[in-house]
Amino acid sequence: MQTPFSELSTFARNLDATRIVGEVKAILGLSLTVTGLERVMGIGQRCVVQGRHGPVLGEVVGIDEQGTHVLPFGTWHGVTTGNEVTFSPQGEMIRPHHAWVGRVINALGEPVDRKGPLHEGDNPRKVKAGPPPAFDRRRVGRRLETGIKIFDVFTPLCRGQRMGVFSGSGVGKSTLMAMLARNADADVIVVGLIGERGREVMDFIEEDLGPEGMARSVVVVSTGDEPPLMRRQAAWTATAVAEYFRDQGLQVLLLMDSVTRFAMAQREIGLSGGEPPTSKGYPPTVFAELPQLMERAGPGTEGTGDITAIYTVLVDGDDMNEPVADSVRGIMDGHVVLARRIAERGRFPAVDLHQSISRMLPDCHSEAEYAVLQAARRTLAKYADMEELIRLGAYRKGSDADIDAAIKFYDPVESFLSQRKHQTMIADETFAHIYQLLLDAGVKVELPQPQTAVQRAG
Repeated sequence: MQTPFSELSTFARNLDATRIVGEVKAILGLSLTVTGLERVMGIGQRCVVQGRHGPVLGEVVGIDEQGTHVLPFGTWHGVTTGNEVTFSPQGEMIRPHHAWVGRVINALGEPVDRKGPLHEGDNPRKVKAGPPPAFDRRRVGRRLETGIKIFDVFTPLCRGQRMGVFSGSGVGKSTLMAMLARNADADVIVVGLIGERGREVMDFIEEDLGPEGMARSVVVVSTGDEPPLMRRQAAWTATAVAEYFRDQGLQVLLLMDSVTRFAMAQREIGLSGGEPPTSKGYPPTVFAELPQLMERAGPGTEGTGDITAIYTVLVDGDDMNEPVADSVRGIMDGHVVLARRIAERGRFPAVDLHQSISRMLPDCHSEAEYAVLQAARRTLAKYADMEELIRLGAYRKGSDADIDAAIKFYDPVESFLSQRKHQTMIADETFAHIYQLLLDAGVKVELPQPQTAVQRAG
């Protein structure tokens, strides 16, 4: 049986033209010190350490008078002082191809789904690259239909927008990501599972994503038990794959779960390299890496597509102001907060409408749609202001017409916005239904003239 040409080309690329050898001088924790490579290897380059149990791929994270400091993509188990260290080109470049759609790969761009080798493209891409120049980029495009009722109305997503989803553990982030992957109006979905629990990877792919979602997705996986370099690399690899499809003129939806685990991986790398901890133990490089990663997503340049990105943020103790969450919120073009109290009362997606905002409003809605949104937000805000008194029975019906209308509107709209992961609804129908619920509750909605489709539907 003949070896496929792409496999032969991969083998040829990884052959070293020259072989410069160093040796292990010391090992302390995750960090290994190498001598003999100081003049030939720089920060971010790769090397292979020949340990007792086989070769271990590493990355240079620091250089000083002691030597070159290297962290592993695996474990240093079996490595000792005096072991041989050689330069390796592996991992700095990947070669995405359309055949990657429907596949699951690891942080190094290697297949892990047992479906055979990956077909490689002709053009290599840097895993860690810079964003397009700001003045070459287009503006954010039209609204991207997600099929998720609460998203399309209250926190709309536009082509090329970057949105953060903030929540504690177990509040529905992964399910929301799967709903977006199954229903969003995009050509290709790239999913980055960063630091995911090993047992949940197949659950997400087979149950949440499903065959219809997987058929147009590339999934990049790095589980929580893998070394920090692999977890960080998975985020870069997922972004590089999304950039490849964007440059083919396609509309790409990049879903990354979670950017918090990317930051934690960078924290481990920074602390192992001797950086001082600053805010809650995070070294400065964490807050330098976050914008470098996220700025790569967004609108493309002339002749390319866009990368619409959703980044989940796992907040410790439901604290929305912890350092990573605060930094990400400042980079994003909007944020969605998933609230535990809403999930506990059974409404999914558990989006807190009062804390969530899309910075693309009002331009991504028509005038009629924005009028419906504003009326719904005002009415729900009135209910929130009086919620405690209403629940205690201290509010007397008839005291205020606006509050009476808010009470009538609240339960029906809460029930309507609840959505199972297999359900979907187009945005026009969602707006028309909410408009009708407002009218039924006695809320006055000032729609522009002449009559619109939303108004006629009501």
